Amino acid sequence: MAVEIIHVTTEEQLRLALAIRKQVFVEEQKVPEAEEIDEHDVISDEVFHFLLMEGGQAAAAGRMIYYKAETAKMQRIAVRQEHRSKGYGRILLLAMEERARELGLQGSVLDAQCHAEAFYSKLGYEVISKEPFYDAGILHVRMQKIL
Repeated sequence: MAVEIIHVTTEEQLRLALAIRKQVFVEEQKVPEAEEIDEHDVISDEVFHFLLMEGGQAAAAGRMIYYKAETAKMQRIAVRQEHRSKGYGRILLLAMEERARELGLQGSVLDAQCHAEAFYSKLGYEVISKEPFYDAGILHVRMQKIL
């Protein structure tokens, strides 16, 4: 089935993205909603939200913010359970990286849940944290990639 990447520009699109994140992070992974939703969950020139649509259905979402000089931080990458194992996480992240390059950014960082480290490694990310750390009660590692 054909997929489409949407650069979120409307409140309705943002609601779809937040609904995916709530399903994955809050309901499945038991992250407190107060930790999942933050000041970056708005339509803004400083925050970039993405939706991956499959046949008119919102299947995956992600968020990108400016991190530091010439670097993007990829965040909140989530794929609905019924859409996993279709390569949608990869498609979404590659689209986010392409947007970062369009903005003139040279690198990307992300905090990967440890179980997803191999997924990000296959896409060129390298671990830069000295050891795993907890975020929202889940072990993560910080990873980076030159764009």
